[in-house]
Parts: sequence; structure tokens; C-alpha cells
Amino acid sequence: MMKPIGNTSFFTRGGGLSKVLCLLALSGLCSCYQEPEADYIINTATGKVAAYEELSAGKSTVFISSMSAYDTEASWVTGDLYSRFVSGDLLYDDRRIPDMDASNMGGLGPVYAGFSCGSCHNNAGATASTLWTESGSGSAGFSSCLIYITRKDGGFLRNYGRVLHDQSSIYGVEPEGKLKVEWTYEQFTFPDGEPYELATPHFTITEWYADSLAPEDLVVTVRVPLRHVGMGQMMSLDPNQLQRLAAQNNYPEYGISGRLNWVTERGVNGIGVSGRKAQHQDLTIELGFSSDLGVTNDRYPEEVSQGQSQYDQVFPHGNHGIQVSTRDMEDVDLYMHCLGVPARRNVDNEEVKRGEKLFEAAKCHLCHTPTLHTKEGKTVLINGTELPWLNGETIHPYSDYLLHDMGPELDDNYASGLAAGYEWRTTPLWGIGLQEVVNGHSYFLHDGRARNLVEAIMWHGGEGAVSRELFKNMEKSDRDALIKFLQSL
Repeated sequence: MMKPIGNTSFFTRGGGLSKVLCLLALSGLCSCYQEPEADYIINTATGKVAAYEELSAGKSTVFISSMSAYDTEASWVTGDLYSRFVSGDLLYDDRRIPDMDASNMGGLGPVYAGFSCGSCHNNAGATASTLWTESGSGSAGFSSCLIYITRKDGGFLRNYGRVLHDQSSIYGVEPEGKLKVEWTYEQFTFPDGEPYELATPHFTITEWYADSLAPEDLVVTVRVPLRHVGMGQMMSLDPNQLQRLAAQNNYPEYGISGRLNWVTERGVNGIGVSGRKAQHQDLTIELGFSSDLGVTNDRYPEEVSQGQSQYDQVFPHGNHGIQVSTRDMEDVDLYMHCLGVPARRNVDNEEVKRGEKLFEAAKCHLCHTPTLHTKEGKTVLINGTELPWLNGETIHPYSDYLLHDMGPELDDNYASGLAAGYEWRTTPLWGIGLQEVVNGHSYFLHDGRARNLVEAIMWHGGEGAVSRELFKNMEKSDRDALIKFLQSL
């Protein structure tokens, strides 16, 4: 018997396991077997039972393919949980202003990179950065990218931190500097004659507010926003499965060997899963408020610009206290955890099915692991709220969340935890086919250099080179089918 529980019940198939158990029962090796009761999920877009292939995140799957595909709550979010979800959504999206306290969405600055979470993650996605539209730092109050600066020896600059804040909100305080990017272009041709082009960014810093550093002594690395798809599931991943992946999913015949990034946060050493280099254990809510927005909180109580010469001149008496409460930050944490994951689309399309086989033939699945599981028990937020709905789920993120050497072309010379400059966490692909719908652009990779999925694949080096070469040598119709499969995710 199949039974629905609202629109968010589990969907289990008796298929392969049922057949095995039936055969065991018939052979006398299993004396008792009862067909498991299977729950199912209704595809709210069609009114029909959802196919297994559509269910990106089990009962957290949402059947939306519009601009709100990333920004819709899972349907188990009800009652008080929904009220807090809405509160977190407002705190995430609403523009903060440069008041000195937490009232009226205050606390922005004095220097900052974005005026809200949603400024860089519009609709919980990846806002198009100004790297292409304005050749660097934007003029509209944000650039939708993070700018990391260090000396060649790895040290930080006096009067600056690890992030260059290219916007300011307080009279008398200047932006720390401005980012400039120049692009060089190189033409290539697939073996079947189809041309493609790769663009390489070259970053410099201008308009330093204080001491500058000669370009030859400076390392600049830029990160465009990640899509906030599947954040709750990511934070609920089974750590034992990740460790098994790191130990077992090594393929020397293809030069692939992923590893974990072990990081220490809040005094705890654990597996990093969040960020481009898996450099965080959590969703960095407090760090985002502090470094990205310049908003003080209990975990980071000092102004992001404290200690700078210009800050000390304007604010001789120090900072102005805590500007966002831990409860409010947990509502943002809850909002991100409770977002649904868009269902796969066009799963019965023959070209999509063929593209999925080609995805495997190109060995993409060895790093972009299709299926993982979340841990048993409860997921706990930053202020102690428990979310048991995220646990015990089969999910399809198309990532192993491990670090991989992506070759010298993508080496940003910026280490994060155990991750070297050339190592990057496998980007989860779920929701990738809706990015252009949600955010109006198709820029990919850590600095947005890839202008489409083909360019993103052709930038793969190091451990990704095997997939790049296999994709490169496919017929055009096969390459197109593989891309169509990616667009179904």
C-alpha cells in the first residue's frame, strides 16, 4: 500500500530490494518477508506521484521551476517554524542601513561587501557579479563577490584584513579599495570543428584607502556567490559517509583522489563542507554578518574595520555594541536550512536520459556523486533549535563535498584550512539548471570566469582533466545531450 503524508512524505520503491527478498523467501533463505509500506510524494506541479528521479531532496523537494525555485520553503515548514522562516527570510533579504544599533535593520558597515545576504544571494541564488558588467567593483552598493587579499608570503596587509571591503556606509570612512578586472580571451576548437572560447580574469586593486601593495607582492582571489540550494541537507550530511567517500572513492586510473578538509571552528575540529574550499563546518551566518555586512554579533563583537587608522579617527571610542542578536541570526540559519530543493525536470526526456549516461561515461559522477544520505538524529541550529525533518534522507546533490586538485589554471594561491590554492570542493550541481531562471545569468566557477556550462567543463584541469578530455572528444550531439542533462538538475 502507498500512502501520502501531505506533499512531503518519503517515496520508497520496492523494486530491486523487494525482488531480492522475494527470491530469498522462495529459496528458503528468508522465512519471512513483507512488502514494505511505501510512502510517496505528490508532484504539486502535475498532481501526480513524483518519480524517484525527480526527488532531489526527499521530502524537502519542491516542484517549482520559476524565479522562486531556490527561495521556497520545504512543505514540512509549518506553524511557528514557518513564522520563524518568514522572519529569517526578511532578515536575509532586507537591506541594512548604517545605524549603530540593531534597530531598523541597522549596523551596516562602516565598510562592507554587501548590504544584505540577499544582495549577493538574490532569491537564495547567486547574484550576477559586477566582474563582467562593470569590470570590477560595482557602483550600486555591492559587487556580489568576495575579494581576498594577501601578501605573496601569505601574510595580511597592515590596515586590511583577509577580505577587501570595497563599499563604505559611514561618512568619513572610505572603501578599503576597489577591484579591477581585465579579461584575456583564447580561442579553441573541439575535434569536430565547433569553436569555443575561454576567458581568464586578471585582478588588481585600485583606490587603496591606506597603504598599498605592489602588484608583484599581492595575491588577489575573488569568489562569486554560491547558490544557497540544499544548505540544510548539506549541514545534515552523514559524516561517516563522507569519510568513506574520502577513503574509498579514489580512482588512480583517472587521476582522481578526493580528500576531506578538516577545520576547527568554535573550538571543534570537524569536517568542512561549506564554502568553495569546504573551509567551514557551518553556514557562516555570524561570519557573514560580521565580515560581509560589517554587523557585529556575539561571535564577532568587534567592528570589521576596528584597528584601521580611518576607523579610529572617526570612532575614537570603539564599537557600538552588538548589532544583531543571536536569535535573529538563528532565524536566518533556520531560513537557509528550511529552503526546499527544486525537483529534477524532464526526467523522461530521451535526450536527458542519454545525457545522464554520457555524464557517467565522462566520469563526471566520480566527483559529482549523484546520491548521498543525511545522518540520523536531529540537525541543530546555531542557537539550539532542532530540525529532525532533515535527517535520514536520501538526497541527490551531485557532489562528494570533497576537495579535488583542479589544476594550475584554477589555482588561486589562497589556502583555506587544509585546502591548497589548486584544491576546490566539488560544487553541488542540484538546481544548476535553474540558475539562469532564478538569477538571470550563466556564470560559473569560483570567480565567474565560465560564461556557460561548456566553458565550466573545459576549465576542468587536474583531477577534472579526464572528464574534460572525454567531453571534448564527444560528438557535438553528445556534448549537447550532456549539457541538457545538467540543465535538468
